[in-house]
Amino acid sequence: MEFIKEESEDMKVVFIKEESEEMKIEETFRVKQEDTEEQTDVMSLKEEREILNAEKPGEKSFKCSQTDKAQTISDFTCILCGKSFNQQRNLKVHMRIHTGEKPNGSPQCEKSFNQDGSLKVHMRVNTGGKAYTCPQCEKSFDRHGNLKVHMRVHTGEKPHTCLQCGKGFNEKGNLNVHMRVHTGENPYTCLQCGKTFKQHGNFTVHMRVHTGEKPFTCLHCGKSFDRHGNLKSHMRIHTGEKPYTCQQCGKSFEQHGTLKIHMSVHTGEKPYTCLQCGKSFARHGTLKVHMRVHTGEKPYTCSKCGKRFTQKKHLEIHMRTHLRENF
Repeated sequence: MEFIKEESEDMKVVFIKEESEEMKIEETFRVKQEDTEEQTDVMSLKEEREILNAEKPGEKSFKCSQTDKAQTISDFTCILCGKSFNQQRNLKVHMRIHTGEKPNGSPQCEKSFNQDGSLKVHMRVNTGGKAYTCPQCEKSFDRHGNLKVHMRVHTGEKPHTCLQCGKGFNEKGNLNVHMRVHTGENPYTCLQCGKTFKQHGNFTVHMRVHTGEKPFTCLHCGKSFDRHGNLKSHMRIHTGEKPYTCQQCGKSFEQHGTLKIHMSVHTGEKPYTCLQCGKSFARHGTLKVHMRVHTGEKPYTCSKCGKRFTQKKHLEIHMRTHLRENF
C-alpha cells in the first residue's frame, strides 16, 4: 500500500508539473497575442495599406523561456494571394482587401473602412480633433506618425539617405522624389504639350499655363499669380522688404535672382554665351535680345508706320519722331 501511495504522489507531482508548464505556455501565447493585437490597433492608420503581422508561408515556432520546449503553431494563409499571418483575426482583416468588406462605418458620413483604426483617424478629421501636439511649437496632428515626422524639423534628423550621393531626407517620400534626379524618371506628363515632370507639384503648376488659372491673388492690388512664390515676391513691392543683400556692397534686392545677377558686377562672371558668335552676357535676357541679331527677329512694331525693331527701347526712341511730326 505504501508503494502504491508513493507512486500516486509521484504521478500527482508529474501531473501538476506538466499542467504548470502548459499553463505557462498558454500564458506566453496569450501575452504574445495581446501584444500583436495592440500593435495592430496602433498601426492600422491607412485604409489601403496592409499593416498586419505578415509572415512568410510556413510554420511559426518559438520557445517557452520557462520550459525551454519548442512550441509550433500552424500559420493562417490567405487562399487568394498566399500571404500568411500568425493570427486568425489578422487574416480575417486581410480578407477584406479581397472581398471589399468595410464593416467600420462613420456615424457622421457614409464613408466606411476595413479597419477600426482607420475609422478612428477618419473621425478626427470630421471632428477637427488633433490628439497629437508638438511640445516645441504646439502644432497639432491627427496622427501620431505625422507628429513623429514633424519632430524631425526640430531635431534635424534625416533618417532616409540617398545611397548614390549621400543626401539625407526627413521623409521617405522626399527621398523617392530625389531618386528621380539619378534615374532621370519623369512620371508626370502633360497630355496637352507632352512636357514631363519629376514632381506632381511642378506638374500641377505647369497645367496652369494651359488653363490660365491664377489662384494666388494679392490682397493689396488684386494682381493674381499662378505660383505662391511669385505672390510672395510681389508682396515685397507693397511692404518694401528687400531680404537679399549683397555682401560686397550692401545693396539689397527683393528677389534672390536679382541679387544673383547683381553679383556678376563684382565677379565679372558672364555665364550666358552666344553659340553663334561666342559673345557672353551676365543675364539670360540680354543674350535673348542679342540672338535677334542672328535670327533677324524684330518683335516690336511701330503702330504709326509699321517699322520694326529688335528692342523695345529702340521702338520708344523711334516713336519720338512721330511726336515731333505732330508739332
